[in-house]
Amino acid sequence: MLVYPSGVDVSSSALRFLSAKLRQRRRDLGTRWRRLSVGRQALLTLAHLRNGHPYAQLAAGFGIGTTTAYRYITEAVEVLAALAPTLAEAVRTAPSKAFVLLDGTLLPIDRIAADRPYYSGKHKRHGMNVQVLADPFGRLLWASPALPGAVHDVRAAREHGIVDALAGAGITCWADKGYRGAGGTVRTPCWGRWEALSTGQQAVNRSHAKIRALVEQAVATLKSWRLLRKLRCSTTRITCLVQAVLTLHLPNSDR
Repeated sequence: MLVYPSGVDVSSSALRFLSAKLRQRRRDLGTRWRRLSVGRQALLTLAHLRNGHPYAQLAAGFGIGTTTAYRYITEAVEVLAALAPTLAEAVRTAPSKAFVLLDGTLLPIDRIAADRPYYSGKHKRHGMNVQVLADPFGRLLWASPALPGAVHDVRAAREHGIVDALAGAGITCWADKGYRGAGGTVRTPCWGRWEALSTGQQAVNRSHAKIRALVEQAVATLKSWRLLRKLRCSTTRITCLVQAVLTLHLPNSDR
């Protein structure tokens, strides 16, 4: 296999952060020597998450075996995922915001037609449903565990306890029509065909759309990590990957 120099559009602070966490893990395990230093292991993991390259290609580039690459990446992803904020922690920080934005996104997976639980009728493809909370500026606050794509957004929000958590904290949440009937403090647009709505209802829906539009920035933040654009791993590992990306995205001050 040919090897060539390449780049990863990730900040050096993310590399230093992950390297420090891996160094601490090796110290805790009492590890004396490995094929890659903590810096190289961190770079290997970031390249996998950001560019979505398969293990065989990364292994060739880093001069290690495919199994070793898989083991190093899995270890680093688990270290990052363990640092991801829980919903309760995200809700505790939310009162400092005027409100929060809620939306769901589908992470495509390589399932076949027989895997109906993973098929999203809305998106017409197989995937995993992930709920996203963002602040009024579209910055990612929290991402949920992944559920099969057939699960609707309002059901996913209830299963994760998002609606109850926000209502208990008295935090207003703006969401789209997919969360109609969620209750609590979740605000959704007026229901009905546009031409059937009154002038006042149309004005409300326009204002609502402008407020919640910025949540798309948080969703785009997740999918800027190319591995999440087409997942070919076991569905049981997707939650861990999402949480790892969430941890890397959070500002240094929140880590």
